[in-house]
Amino acid sequence: MRRLLISGGLLVAGLLALSLAAGSLLTRPSRAAIGPAPPELAAEPVRIAYGDEQQLSGWFLPGRAGEGAVLLLHGVRGNRLQMLARARWLQREGIANLLVDLPSHGESSGGRIGFGRLEAPGTDAALNWLRARLPGEKVGAVGVSLGGASLLFAERRPELDALVLESVYPTIEDAVQDRLAMRLGPLAGRLLSPLLLVQLPLRLDLSATQLRPVDAIAAVRAPLLIASGTEDLHTLWPETERLFATAPQPKALWPVHGAAHVDLHGFDAAAYQARLGPWLHTRLRKPLP
Repeated sequence: MRRLLISGGLLVAGLLALSLAAGSLLTRPSRAAIGPAPPELAAEPVRIAYGDEQQLSGWFLPGRAGEGAVLLLHGVRGNRLQMLARARWLQREGIANLLVDLPSHGESSGGRIGFGRLEAPGTDAALNWLRARLPGEKVGAVGVSLGGASLLFAERRPELDALVLESVYPTIEDAVQDRLAMRLGPLAGRLLSPLLLVQLPLRLDLSATQLRPVDAIAAVRAPLLIASGTEDLHTLWPETERLFATAPQPKALWPVHGAAHVDLHGFDAAAYQARLGPWLHTRLRKPLP
């Protein structure tokens, strides 16, 4: 019995140590030196100050007058380079765009990755900068995973004219359990996820109830397009359907068949551009006088 108790105690201690290490890793900033933009883009380097001495770094790519502008937000542990192919395409379409490193990513400031909630003030600052840079233009946004969650948690005042969400988790419980299940199996995901979730108040001063995009999406008043891969194991397809069901109209759902938790533009650029191009132009282009 004593040996069993000791073994059980060691197992619990090991699980606790593993969960603490994982919690630190998941919230640790993802810094990267980006360097200058490709010269053919004629991009303007941007630094956007916000909050308490925080700043975002990014690039602004001009477009044609009347075609609108789009904020591009990357996924977790990425940076603006992840959105560069989309930026090139949008610029060819005449749509101006701003791609930034989210807080705690790339060359932007920030102390911890916050699953979209801590990134939301920076997202609002980027949207305000874009509106001030192009007054009178309609403004949309494309957010991938973490970027999409940050757009849902942002205030977005005034509301966007078009909002694209790609591969966004519905709740932090789903996100943590899915990722654990991928690596350790479904049972381990259910058993171990509480050990990570209990760290949220300590690491981020947030509760799990504050990390529910499925609740935040109910307040969206922008035309909405939700896309995700049907083979995504980080955000399961039924979870994307639940997010979509909660969203108000007008909305559209795009299942990207065969795609996992990958760059959906990179997965099939032709299909992506054919689906999003007309949708964005309809909502962002000003009618001719």
